[in-house]
Amino acid sequence: MLTSSDKNNELFLGIDGGGSKCKAIIMNKDNEILGTGISGPGNPLHGFEQATNSITESAKLALEDAGLTHIELSELVAGVGLAGVNIPVLFDKMADWQHPFKTIYLATDLLIACLGAHDGGDGAVIISGTGSCGFACVEEKHSIVGAHGFPHGDKGSGAWFGLQGVKQVLLSLDGLVQPTLMSAVLLQKLNCNDDTDLVEAVASQKATFYAQQANLVFDAAEQGDQVALAIVAEGAEYINSIARTLTTKNPPRISMLGGLTPRLKSWLADNIKETLEEPIHAPEVGSVLFARQQQAKQSVQQSA
Repeated sequence: MLTSSDKNNELFLGIDGGGSKCKAIIMNKDNEILGTGISGPGNPLHGFEQATNSITESAKLALEDAGLTHIELSELVAGVGLAGVNIPVLFDKMADWQHPFKTIYLATDLLIACLGAHDGGDGAVIISGTGSCGFACVEEKHSIVGAHGFPHGDKGSGAWFGLQGVKQVLLSLDGLVQPTLMSAVLLQKLNCNDDTDLVEAVASQKATFYAQQANLVFDAAEQGDQVALAIVAEGAEYINSIARTLTTKNPPRISMLGGLTPRLKSWLADNIKETLEEPIHAPEVGSVLFARQQQAKQSVQQSA
């Protein structure tokens, strides 16, 4: 029976915690993925307890998927990449968490996405999922573009596109902008009859809810809807701007990732699309790579 008490059998947990879900993988010393798990939101900005519960739950699901239910969480070396911990107070709070793992190495979701995309090497990433941002890691220097959170930031993200769609539908229903295909689709989707119903349906909703509305904007744009086309053009140009800023950092590779990438990538400028390379690994693998790098640094320091 496999246990991780033997250094040769050490098991790594990789976590990618975002605004919509928390992904976990179990990897062995040979970098083989043994199991995966997905649970709820993992961004501590939207709730510390929810984030820690999601991390723990996804780890248990990954162990179950790997057929390793006899392994305790306390036997896992965890690399944990989370949205939100680029904010120092949230990083400190997560770092103080009385976690159940053997060891935890905490990083931003941006860093682990970059490490995963470029197999642990230098590079840059553009992320467009529930939120949006750009990140470059070149010669151990980190640069962040955006990552300011929703609704005051995260332009070009799923949440931003969804919110813009809702705003334009409300304006259209009031007759203040031209009619849009999005109106009927959104009203039906949210079981609303008019603008008053729609306001009630969207009031106080969070980023995840708005991100779920993003596809209707792209669907309408692909049918030539002028209102939707304007939204997509504005969001795409913001992502173009992120890419241009990242190129000034001279990264050897740039990748785009996040749940909105399949819908958004084709709308980017041609010269931007030409620079993008496919990610080598998923962000959760980047978490394991980060944990391994930190372990190696500690080993060197201890032996010095």
